[in-house]
Amino acid sequence: MSFASLGLSAPLLKAVAEQQYTTPSPIQQQAIPAVLSGRDVMAAAQTGTGKTAGFTLPILEQLSRGAPVKGNKVRALILTPHARAGSPGCRKRGGIRQAPEA
Repeated sequence: MSFASLGLSAPLLKAVAEQQYTTPSPIQQQAIPAVLSGRDVMAAAQTGTGKTAGFTLPILEQLSRGAPVKGNKVRALILTPHARAGSPGCRKRGGIRQAPEA
């Protein structure tokens, strides 16, 4: 399977090729088509498996195809845990664990 077979546009394929990526990882093979079809995706995989590109590439694809937004419209929302969110040094504020101020 190639990145081209996942439905990404020429500019994104060029950017991927410039980074010397040739074959999508398993997480990318599953996530990219799902995001492009408008489905929500929640994924877990080891560090270094391409999760970030697995959701960012299709989001960039969708953003490039869409009309500019007006006002306070959200076109993409990415939720990610903070690496220190579970550490003992964090405090709970309003139900959300928050790292101490630096």
